[in-house]
Amino acid sequence: MAKSKNKVNAEKKVELYETTAPLLEAIYGEIQTLSKKKPDGTLNQNKVKLINRLLTDIKTVISSEKADKYLDLINDEELPQYSDVVLILSQYSAAMRSFYNKYYTRESIHQDFRWFTEDIE
Repeated sequence: MAKSKNKVNAEKKVELYETTAPLLEAIYGEIQTLSKKKPDGTLNQNKVKLINRLLTDIKTVISSEKADKYLDLINDEELPQYSDVVLILSQYSAAMRSFYNKYYTRESIHQDFRWFTEDIE
């Protein structure tokens, strides 16, 4: 019996979530630290490229969620200040928490926590 296309896509989103969520929190923490040390410091091109690659994957995870339309990539033409990037990463972090809280929950029958991939679009 073949899995439906939606089920496969949902499982890929969960897999991508599990890959990107810890990376997002690590980068978010690092940028917060840099922002505290040098609030008006700017990111270099390499950091922007690295972060945007991660954010692009995260946008794939939450592409069907309402928060997606509020999430922008970092402008790589005008290098942003650390404080601007902290704001952007905080939005992505909140969107990822919302995705997790919506689809990873306790199953009513066995009382086990699991991903409810059938609900993910």
